[in-house]
Amino acid sequence: MAELRQLVVVLGDQLDLDASGFDGFDAAHDAVWMAEVAEESTHVWSSQPRTALFLSAMRHFALAMQGAGRPLHYSRLDAPGRAEGLGAQLQADVLRLRPKRMVMTAPGDWRVLAAIKAVAEATGVPLDIREDRHFFCTVREFAAHAKDRKSLRMEYFYREQRQRHGVLMQPEADGGGPVGGQWNFDADNREAFGAAGPGPVPPRARFEPDAITREVIELVQTRFASHPGCLDSFAWPVTRAQALQSLQSFIQERLPHFGQHQDAMWPGEPWLFHAHLSAALNLKLLNPREVVAAAKAAYRTGHAPLASVEGFVRQILGWREYVRGIYWTQMPQYLERNTLDAQEDLPPWYWTGATDMACLRDAIAQTLAHGYAHHIQRLMVTGLYALMLGVEPKQVHAWYLAVYVDAVEWVELPNTLGMSQYADGGVMGSKPYVATGKYIQRMSPYCKGCRYDPAQRSGDTACPFTTLYWDFLVRHEATLREERGPSDRRAKARGGRTRRSDPARRGRRGHGDGPARSGTPWLISSHPASSSASSPRWPPPARASPPCDRPPTPAPATRSTAR
Repeated sequence: MAELRQLVVVLGDQLDLDASGFDGFDAAHDAVWMAEVAEESTHVWSSQPRTALFLSAMRHFALAMQGAGRPLHYSRLDAPGRAEGLGAQLQADVLRLRPKRMVMTAPGDWRVLAAIKAVAEATGVPLDIREDRHFFCTVREFAAHAKDRKSLRMEYFYREQRQRHGVLMQPEADGGGPVGGQWNFDADNREAFGAAGPGPVPPRARFEPDAITREVIELVQTRFASHPGCLDSFAWPVTRAQALQSLQSFIQERLPHFGQHQDAMWPGEPWLFHAHLSAALNLKLLNPREVVAAAKAAYRTGHAPLASVEGFVRQILGWREYVRGIYWTQMPQYLERNTLDAQEDLPPWYWTGATDMACLRDAIAQTLAHGYAHHIQRLMVTGLYALMLGVEPKQVHAWYLAVYVDAVEWVELPNTLGMSQYADGGVMGSKPYVATGKYIQRMSPYCKGCRYDPAQRSGDTACPFTTLYWDFLVRHEATLREERGPSDRRAKARGGRTRRSDPARRGRRGHGDGPARSGTPWLISSHPASSSASSPRWPPPARASPPCDRPPTPAPATRSTAR
């Protein structure tokens, strides 16, 4: 066998033929390494849609590399004698192939980076880790932005990125400020749908599984049969060509309507006017520069209004880059943050959707069916409930990393621990995102058919979100006042509320003296065991999600008065 100069390591979320790891690649002397390993689906209880997307996209990318004439060593999950873990498989192959060095684009997961570094140390083979130029901002540049700042607010970082890259900026001759005279149109992008609903919603861009994807689906359904989710509706883009079609579909059909209703929810409508591009971006099938350029072009031609375009660009150029910077400048300690000392277990029905809370049932059901929910469902439904219940942040993190097809740790962890659960104590957000059930009632019609009343704080028909909201403020009054300071008007308002001695306040902790997390009927009736009982980090196979054609059956509603 000819001497191997360098082995280019490509991970499942690095599916870019132009990645920095390929710089200087010589097909006569170099080779590419990829591996499917069970560990990537078992270190968290990865859902079937998530695993299938990664495996199918990887196998299609392997074909693309072969078409580009790049020698490839590819280990399949179903190959005999293969290792269960990424590090173990890489080490075995490095010892067999004996490259002079390993090369790779920087990974997006601290755990994976540590495993690959360990292989380099164990084998004595040098490892060249190159900058991931997929992103607008390098980690070093973000660290420079963050240096000496007391807080790391996304808005200021976003404005710097707009100016640096000339995105939606006026020419210097016209003053050089943001197009439209303001940086942020968020206030225009928070409307709920009217009583008639969203109206005609363009169909999502669907890609029927080809032979490769069908083979993957069969493998996942067999090898990971006990894992949550289902694959009946699997139609995600798994190639660059399909990802580009998805981008075009969004720009043409949904971007014009994206901004105004981006925070709205509607039962049975999982896709609405959102982009559905995050998985393709995070797998590197799309480049964020081409995505932003397409949105800018839609504004310039008058196809989409500025509020929609700016709201979308903010997610790509601002938020996505910002959370990556947070991840790599805060890890590995960030994973251990738990400012609010939340210790409850995640309710088992997060893995099945078998709850009688209408908003949670719908959000979890579509998550299990598609591996997808939009940002408000994640932040203000599933995330909000876990936050106010007091679930241990690591368990919430493991759930989000497991169930969503776009979940890679660099983007998922800060969004979960920081933005959703406030476990980082304000590194990302100035305050916890907490609200009563009234927020969900305002942004959706879920409450109309739910047995619980968002206006009620206590009693059998009290909305769990409302009860937990007041309970949350009482539990964390001292912590929140200390972090915000005694002059903060929110702290003063909380202080006034907690001095109340009315029955509503006494009821916030549940019936009698028991905590709301274990003593209220709506928690106990939603799953077989109270969430305060001892439970595993994720359910055993017996608690797997129901078949795709049999959605979870909620407990009988006791109240259905329309509001």
